[in-house]
Amino acid sequence: MSNNPYLPFKAKILSVVKQTDIDWTYRLACELKPQWGQFVEVSLPGIGECPISISDFGEGYIEMTIRRVGKVTNVIHLLDEADHLFLRGPYGHGFPVPDLTGKQLVIAAGGTGLAPVKSIINHFYRQPELLSRLDVLAGFKSRNDVLFKEELTSWSKQFNVIITVDKMQGCDSSLPCREGLITQWVPEIPLTNLDDLRVIIVGPPVMMKYTAQEFLKRGITEEHIWVSFERKMCCGIGKCGHCKIDDTYVCLEGPVFTYTRAKSLLD
Repeated sequence: MSNNPYLPFKAKILSVVKQTDIDWTYRLACELKPQWGQFVEVSLPGIGECPISISDFGEGYIEMTIRRVGKVTNVIHLLDEADHLFLRGPYGHGFPVPDLTGKQLVIAAGGTGLAPVKSIINHFYRQPELLSRLDVLAGFKSRNDVLFKEELTSWSKQFNVIITVDKMQGCDSSLPCREGLITQWVPEIPLTNLDDLRVIIVGPPVMMKYTAQEFLKRGITEEHIWVSFERKMCCGIGKCGHCKIDDTYVCLEGPVFTYTRAKSLLD
């Protein structure tokens, strides 16, 4: 790999899994060792580049769940196994997963916000003894928007998993879910010890704001809540300034922040 921070490397696509009509999970061969919650810059020569969260990783591979929403991702969705993407990274600060050992962890994810925390859930799914308890809140607009259905089913056999959809009639009968927004179900989470409780929230800004407020109402302190700001991280190394909020470069100092810091980051 080059010492040039702008120069990407080539990564072969090992598998492609359809999640929804516009979301696909790509497993790529590479030797990156990311932190939980970091992102990479993904590019195609002659097309462009975009920041994508790492949704899972292991020995010799990373996974990214990519939504078809623009110029670059439209072309990525035309690729298949044995094709290649170009990557730079990983970038940013991730979640302090090693510090969560022995704690009760609550993960609240809205929509595609489930992708950046999937690797954390899988980490504790493989080693459940590391936590005193894990609760997962996953909210989607409809049945057609639900990501990682097989994983959600597996996780629910080991942890308390609450899946919500905006309208109950859109819920897949094979996947138990509840109607309403994530914020409505925060009061349903059993809290065993506030001193040992940690919360991770990822999703649209409005969802993160009001979900954090619901946890604060229950007595969780701001420094024990983490959120992820995934916005306009064009260069990934603090040079372009597109992700800057006031004096904070999200790509360098984030995308993960404690709520103590995040509450003052206003666009």
